[in-house]
Amino acid sequence: MKKRHGIIASALAFSILLCQGCGARGGNENITAGMEAIEALDYDTALASFAAAGEAGEDPRLRYRGEGIAYLGKTQYADASAAFEMALASSSGRVDGMDFDINYYLATAYYRQGESNKAIAAYDAIIGLRPEERDAYYLRGTIFAQRGRLEEALADFDKTVSLNTRDYDRLISIYCVLEEYGYRESGQAYLQSAMESGTKYMTNFEKGRISYYLEDYENARNYLEKARDENGYEAALFLGRTYETLGDFNYAVSVYNTFLDGGEENAQILNQMGLCKMQMKDYGGALEAFQRAIQIEDSGMLQVLKMNEIVAYENLRDFGKAASLLESYLKTYPDDTTAKREYEFLKTR
Repeated sequence: MKKRHGIIASALAFSILLCQGCGARGGNENITAGMEAIEALDYDTALASFAAAGEAGEDPRLRYRGEGIAYLGKTQYADASAAFEMALASSSGRVDGMDFDINYYLATAYYRQGESNKAIAAYDAIIGLRPEERDAYYLRGTIFAQRGRLEEALADFDKTVSLNTRDYDRLISIYCVLEEYGYRESGQAYLQSAMESGTKYMTNFEKGRISYYLEDYENARNYLEKARDENGYEAALFLGRTYETLGDFNYAVSVYNTFLDGGEENAQILNQMGLCKMQMKDYGGALEAFQRAIQIEDSGMLQVLKMNEIVAYENLRDFGKAASLLESYLKTYPDDTTAKREYEFLKTR
């Protein structure tokens, strides 16, 4: 099964969690309880708390905002956008930070239900009120790139970069978006321009990642080796990937193991080690790595890890176990159409 990157989802999500738990004031006890339930990923309890908040006459803007976040968590995007619209309608008319926060959420809800034009309009509104709002340019540009509107995407990304030329993380994110949607050369142009402008303000880790994406793997390895003790799992992850790209899978595994031997369990490292072992056709070792990562709570990678576990069982030719796990997977992630097709295939094995 092919790996799916999900760039648009992560791009749209990264800046809208600005104040997920903020805004609850005295007299809004049910709203506070609802936000705490959201933090615990208990969306049904959260919605019950927000309903109680409505009956108690608590702050309607905060209540509807909370409902919208809960519906996003339940992937009920139409309900989420309706709640966020109600939250904006409950505003005092004086634009404040909460209105911007709600608009970010609203844009995400629109996008997730396939309403890209409405999502773009939400970012237009944010930019109209805050012309220096970097996140809105970046997120709007991401949608433009996804829709094949390259010139508009590049204009938004240019503006994003111009507002902070030393935000190398954002620069790399722009590359990843453009690469995801078939514009790798355009993405690499941003990275090349940054390197040519001078690396005085870059860390070794930033230089290593940029070199990696520019396919300059020898320099990437050198920079990332220097960053290894400074940037924790992220440096180990990119260093290992660099060795994988150079074809040295054994050394890549040693990089991952060296990090794990330090006593910190990390789902991303374990997942990458599993993928590396898949390349080595060590499917048992890969399965062990994926299952070890699955045991880590709150990794944010459970769906990816469970799917990789299934693929490992397939490669081990344990099709019965793979089918059983995939059936369970689809109960949790029913919208995964690729997994549905794979399940139909496995039933024939």
